[in-house]
Amino acid sequence: MHPSRPAPGPDAARAFRLGVVAGAIVGLAAALLLYWYGTLTAFAFGYVLLLLYPVYLVLVATALSVWLGYDKDVTSLRPVYRTER
Repeated sequence: MHPSRPAPGPDAARAFRLGVVAGAIVGLAAALLLYWYGTLTAFAFGYVLLLLYPVYLVLVATALSVWLGYDKDVTSLRPVYRTER
């Protein structure tokens, strides 16, 4: 038998929310600073904001979920049965 892990609690939920907000602010600030210093053109800034920023946020959420214990593995799977009527 595999040892069972306890479910993440309310502190993990608050840490996840805070981490996603902090990650969003850091990512947006980095993009704005690169634009401000002229490293990014207006077109490149729009590309980063519309296409790369959402992917960055998904990666931040994924990293936080793994770190805080929200990830599932093969041991968490259960068979699904269809009931016949």
